[in-house]
Amino acid sequence: MGSPFKDHHHHHHHSLARKLIPWTFYAMLPLVLFRLYFYPNPLYHATSPILSSSSSSVSSSTPLLEEEPSCDYTNGKWVRDKRGPLYNDSTCGTIKEGQNCIAHGRPDMGYLYWRWKPKHCKLPRFEPSTFLQLLRNKHIAFVGDSMARNQLESLLCMLSSASVPNLVYRDGEDNKFRRWYFDSHNITISVYWSPFLVKGVEKSNTGPNHNQLYLDQVDERWAADMNGIDLIVLSIGHWFLHPAVYYEGDQVLGCHYCPGLNHTEIGFYDVLRKAIKTTLKALADRKGRANSNGIYSFVTTFSPAHFEGDWDKFGACPKTEPYNKGEKTLEGMDAEIRQIEVEEVEAARMNSIQLEKFRLEALDVTNLSSMRPDGHPGPYMHPFPFANGVAERVQNDCVHWCLPGPVDTWNEILLEIIKKWEDESKTEE
Repeated sequence: MGSPFKDHHHHHHHSLARKLIPWTFYAMLPLVLFRLYFYPNPLYHATSPILSSSSSSVSSSTPLLEEEPSCDYTNGKWVRDKRGPLYNDSTCGTIKEGQNCIAHGRPDMGYLYWRWKPKHCKLPRFEPSTFLQLLRNKHIAFVGDSMARNQLESLLCMLSSASVPNLVYRDGEDNKFRRWYFDSHNITISVYWSPFLVKGVEKSNTGPNHNQLYLDQVDERWAADMNGIDLIVLSIGHWFLHPAVYYEGDQVLGCHYCPGLNHTEIGFYDVLRKAIKTTLKALADRKGRANSNGIYSFVTTFSPAHFEGDWDKFGACPKTEPYNKGEKTLEGMDAEIRQIEVEEVEAARMNSIQLEKFRLEALDVTNLSSMRPDGHPGPYMHPFPFANGVAERVQNDCVHWCLPGPVDTWNEILLEIIKKWEDESKTEE
């Protein structure tokens, strides 16, 4: 190695350049950011239509640069909001026992005072009267597992401040099929229990100890009513983790976690993908026809659980504040399931692009929900769990959401997308 003192003069030029290069870089940075902020990459629109959820009223003659960037609701942060929720357990009579956290004695109230703030656009506060106005004379259906029900019950509460629904139909144990009617606007809202969306036989004490899924057939318990449905919100995921045997036609495809049965073990990701594909194809086939009344359809993406310890121990989901941006990355199963849902929605949209009456969007709530470990009932799924001191065993729900709670944000985004579609169809008329 040569002497460090060799060619000192030459070295001086280098150190000057070394000083100038970072300085030039920092000087240019604001310009680059400025350029990106005002003129986001136009390719962005082409590559991520899933997230395009704000109205951009642009005539074809407008140059590209002036187009409002479509709203990416997935990218943002939770900010404090003094206003708090639209409803509480005394103004809304339809809160499920296990999600009525305040009535069950949850002592901290801070979790109620946050709103989701997307990075590049506004997410207005939910206006019940606007929702009711836009969906006058329509039938809205929430179809799926208990997350579909959680979102439905949030919506009923959000609307109840403007109009009170009457329960007009109930069937099945644990309220699995119910229907409400809003007299004021002739609106029907239904919930259908269908944890796989495709045909399934749930395990029972009398039958086999695993679920059976028929991946090529949609579940007719909800699909039979499809003709009368104008807006549908599909929400599944959690039930695919359970042991199951999968069929396609009469053939057994394989199974997930079924020791003792002589079937090939297959991962549930492919199965989830097939189930969503079958469901969205059935929707497009039946509702996209020229003589159909059309449909607005949404797939609510996977909502992550927040267990930090065992579900039956004290402190399973103890947090009382949201995560900050960047503090929690979306990864593993949560990211994987969301990815499958988003991809299948996009594929179904491309396949049905010529069907004017079929609108489809992913309600992409995975990221914003993953940042709310404080929003679950935890031990307050039961009334006053610590009335007699802290017990050794206490059940916790770190999956569903308190009402009011972060799940209300999902319906705020839902309304914004409906507003966008309504504006677009007015423009087309």
